[in-house]
Amino acid sequence: MVFSQPLPRKPSPAALWDEFAGDYATRDGWIRLYTNAPHHRQAMESVLGVSKDKTALAQRVSARGKTELEAAIVAAGGCAAAMLTHDEWLKHPHGKTVAAEPLFWQQFHAEAPRTTLALPPARPLAGIRVLDLTRIIAGPAATRFLAGLGAQVLRLDPPEWEEPTLAEEITLGKKCARIDLRSAAGREQFKILLADADVLVHGYRADALESLGFDTETLQAISPGLVDVSLNAWGWRGPWRNRRGFDSLVQMSSGIAEAGMRWKKAGRPYPLPVQALDHATGYLIAAAVLKGLNVRHVQNQGYSARLSLARTAALLMSHPAGEQSELAAIGPHDFQPGMEWSAFGLGNRLKFPLRLAGTQVLWATPPVPLGSAAAAWG
Repeated sequence: MVFSQPLPRKPSPAALWDEFAGDYATRDGWIRLYTNAPHHRQAMESVLGVSKDKTALAQRVSARGKTELEAAIVAAGGCAAAMLTHDEWLKHPHGKTVAAEPLFWQQFHAEAPRTTLALPPARPLAGIRVLDLTRIIAGPAATRFLAGLGAQVLRLDPPEWEEPTLAEEITLGKKCARIDLRSAAGREQFKILLADADVLVHGYRADALESLGFDTETLQAISPGLVDVSLNAWGWRGPWRNRRGFDSLVQMSSGIAEAGMRWKKAGRPYPLPVQALDHATGYLIAAAVLKGLNVRHVQNQGYSARLSLARTAALLMSHPAGEQSELAAIGPHDFQPGMEWSAFGLGNRLKFPLRLAGTQVLWATPPVPLGSAAAAWG
């Protein structure tokens, strides 16, 4: 978590992981259980029962096969991933599909009414409106970067959604509102906001917006020339295209955690030490948005792009392992100068990892709680 080192009077942050989330030994390997959201934990418990603690749960998991247990939890609406080697993933029906997908799937739309995009080098996205329907890390990291380039970012979350420990990190520079897309009133409000948006970034499962009546053609009809960039966990074709997924699960299935275990000579899965798939995909999403705005500016066309954590994993796995065995310790030089004040208290923020010649990357507003603003532009 980047927003860190709080003053003593700041309340302690919530735990980053649910008490039952993590890697467990099965009778034939390893499985990761993702239980951070209440409904994901309930799905896991519907399969494995309610355990008094992690040790008791581990005993129940140890009696199951990893693939069978993964399938049972996913069928119950939960999230889990058996650990595979990279070779096993490349032979897996879905792994084969992911390997054949492009890193950026792109679509160019019909000519749109001509608009003028200033795109000044110092603040290239000043005046650009970005509608953000993403959660957790990858999508929010992308739209945080866009806000740093001057975009007006409006994040929309369902009424009940919260992200403890993440909001102070990924809402920097944004307004955050709530909208219920399952309701007719919410969908009408979304149409109003979309009509005035330049960019839509969304991270729902492959057919989620379409099932609500917002397929690609409808989005372009509501906002001609829209830059529409979407991401999901497992890719856009194949048997897992609509499966729930997160960075830690994709690392297990794609072979990253198993490769790390061998590299570290560890006795258990060893994923990348940061949510590398999320952050890498986030910057790729931002790059796709910038490409789309260029298409709109130069060619006067709308633009769509699709990316996935699984395809980013394939990109990373195509490179050899590095030689460094340990991460460098964090130090004072890693932080922005001075303290930052927000609704979450005082804290230090890590320096932003990108520098762009002639362009300022800075945020006009501090991080805010989810749902703290009205669902409106301006």
